[in-house]
Amino acid sequence: MADQTPPQVACQLYLISPLEVGGDFPARLERALSAGKGLVTAFQFRVKGLDQHEAAELAAPLQTICAGHDVAFIVNDDAALAKRLKADGLHLGQDDGDPRDAREELGPELGGDMQIGVTCHASKHLAMEAGEAGADYVAFGAFFDSTTKDKSDAERPTVEIIEFWANLFEIPMVAIGGITPDNCGPLIAAGADFIAVSGAVWNGDEVAAIEAFAKAMR
Repeated sequence: MADQTPPQVACQLYLISPLEVGGDFPARLERALSAGKGLVTAFQFRVKGLDQHEAAELAAPLQTICAGHDVAFIVNDDAALAKRLKADGLHLGQDDGDPRDAREELGPELGGDMQIGVTCHASKHLAMEAGEAGADYVAFGAFFDSTTKDKSDAERPTVEIIEFWANLFEIPMVAIGGITPDNCGPLIAAGADFIAVSGAVWNGDEVAAIEAFAKAMR
């Protein structure tokens, strides 16, 4: 019988949730992860303006779905919520403290094991600081116009920063911001370990989008 194991790829998908994750979103996530077996490695739970109880209720079915597909469940910005959920990971923006602070808040049981990533925009310096503070991965972006990342006058990274990081550091690197199946090629070729996507998947048919990324990435 032929090997049915999905082919592994050097660069993998890191899905970021839309802000609305109620309603039929759990079913959409299930479809996306089923379509992305061997390709999707992480899912970031990113909601805004909810109290922790509401957020935890919305997170529960999504965390279960991720566990069923061996996909890391990562909480955006909120160490207290990540601790409550015993999430697989925590993603920190530049205003959310550093990994050392987060691990202290998470406590000895979770702090040592939880994967912590840090947004570094277009800054090699911020990325190196994050690495020194114990980040498990760094994220550069936004590479392209994005409905998820805030629009600002911040410097936009180029593929050069991916090449720089990939050639010098072992800490994995995530490229983020406006990435689609049509524009991801140069980022992957430059050495991105993960490409983070949100709107490109959730703004249309999630299965078709995942399949398009799979074709572009393999």
